[in-house]
Amino acid sequence: MAKSSAYVSKYPDEDGNIQWSDEENNIWHDLITRQLSCIQGTACDEYIAGLEKLKLPTDRIPQLEEVSKVLRAETGWQCEPVPALIGFGEFFRLLSEKKFPVATFIRTREEFDYLQEPDIFHEIFGHCPLLTNPSFADYTEAYGKMGLNATKEQRVFLARLYWFTVEFGLLDTPKGLRVYGGGIISSPTETEYALNDKNVERKTLSFDNVLDVLRTPYRIDILQPVYYMLTKVTDLDEIRKYEIEDIFELIEQAKALGLHEAKFPPKEEKQAS
Repeated sequence: MAKSSAYVSKYPDEDGNIQWSDEENNIWHDLITRQLSCIQGTACDEYIAGLEKLKLPTDRIPQLEEVSKVLRAETGWQCEPVPALIGFGEFFRLLSEKKFPVATFIRTREEFDYLQEPDIFHEIFGHCPLLTNPSFADYTEAYGKMGLNATKEQRVFLARLYWFTVEFGLLDTPKGLRVYGGGIISSPTETEYALNDKNVERKTLSFDNVLDVLRTPYRIDILQPVYYMLTKVTDLDEIRKYEIEDIFELIEQAKALGLHEAKFPPKEEKQAS
């Protein structure tokens, strides 16, 4: 997670509502209408089904309780308002309690196409539709429990599992490649790139090669050179069968074997002035 953010989350009032400005609602409208056209034929069926259940407004930012009401009915989850950035410990705790952390700010026009920290559009539009799916919801809860019991060093490896599933996961379906990761679904550029770029490496993900995922490096500020593919969202049930101790054993193996060679250049260090 980033060390600092220029954004400040808004606090809900005594009724649990957040007061959004007209401009913030307009940004939501422009983001969601663009993505609704982008996900047709690219997002997986499970995501589309969840989106239909949520019935997200297009003219304004939804209140968290509107989304939580649907999630509670479907899978027992709810949205939890958080600051722009939270620590790993808090992140894992919330997931383990079936509370999805939602930073209550929305990006500016200047960062309309990309920002490093997840805003309310990324969290609500990118992730919450799939939290209506029992397999995805149970996997996310189990991941939170893994992280809650992990050391700081183990969490670095666990972050790769989240990155290549929840954030940047693909499905290889009979209908063709589809997206389920929220980091792709909320980005038109990443959607086009992940599905169609000929230089992208797309690996199959199964119960038997989680170790491979734990050894795969990534950068958060570039288009991904490597993606992992399931065949359907319910495949996450197989990965969830790992006991916490088994995952930690895989992490030890990953540490001993070392990371795969990165398929991207190192991030340039900022020069001191």
